[in-house]
Amino acid sequence: MSANALYLKTPLRRLSDVLYRHPRALLAVLLGPPLLWFLVVYLGSLLALLWQGFYSFDDFSMTVRPDLTLVNYAHIFAPANWEIIVRTVAMAAAVTLASALIAFPIAYYMAVYAGKAEKGLFYIGVMLPMWASYIVKAYSWTVILAKGGLVYWVAGKLGLVPLLEALLALPYVGGSTLSTSHLGRFLVFTYIWLPFMILPIQAAIERVPQSLMQASQDLGAGPLAGFRHVLLPLAFPGVVAGSIFTFSLTLGDYIIPTLVGPSGLFIGNFVYVQQGAAGNIPLAAAFTVVPIALIAAYLAAARRLGAFDAL
Repeated sequence: MSANALYLKTPLRRLSDVLYRHPRALLAVLLGPPLLWFLVVYLGSLLALLWQGFYSFDDFSMTVRPDLTLVNYAHIFAPANWEIIVRTVAMAAAVTLASALIAFPIAYYMAVYAGKAEKGLFYIGVMLPMWASYIVKAYSWTVILAKGGLVYWVAGKLGLVPLLEALLALPYVGGSTLSTSHLGRFLVFTYIWLPFMILPIQAAIERVPQSLMQASQDLGAGPLAGFRHVLLPLAFPGVVAGSIFTFSLTLGDYIIPTLVGPSGLFIGNFVYVQQGAAGNIPLAAAFTVVPIALIAAYLAAARRLGAFDAL
């Protein structure tokens, strides 16, 4: 028997022939392990976490009991907890809007005007902050925004300290210093998540044919009209795609609200405190439903706006 005939009869070769004749079996072999991991490890742990939200917590003994109750989920709608949700969503929306306004001109220049070398420098400039440690960046901003820090030094040199203090005196915006104000927290969030907004918008603008802009000019549309009626509608899915990152990352963050800004919990802080300091795991598990529901609704809206096509 020839060597070629022996090779054709090996188990591996037979398995290869079977999979070739049955594409569905090949698909099951390829996707089975990752799907099994997703179902067991990810969804299984998530469902186990949500199930713990139905357990009871004894405030006297600080222990979790397997007595099922809906009290923990009802606590979500308590006035104090509802205030935490509103505060977090408002900050996430503000960061998303500011990131879009800052990112769009940068992304437009990268996509339309920048040459190859210049575009490469822009990519490095946008992505370089993402290579640095998240914790290091957050702690650095506490120093930058502190009284006597870089921002106050620049404001002093420009004579803008009175204006800065007037801004910090505004309700829902200011605080004793920038590092302990809502404005400072907003600035840090916007800086941290801005690259996640620039790149999807830049990719969406690059997919818009420049011939459409030229055609709008030939038909008498000015630059503003062409931007409003041609470029913005076609690039808007990229804005929505970037907003998925900025909104969801702000919604679940607990480190920046801990380091920067005034007192007042965010959703991430609340879950961390209840699970860690208080030991009330059922309430923490129940509260995780809030960001899950918000992100699910946001993703459904983003999908209808075509954001997934821009990712």
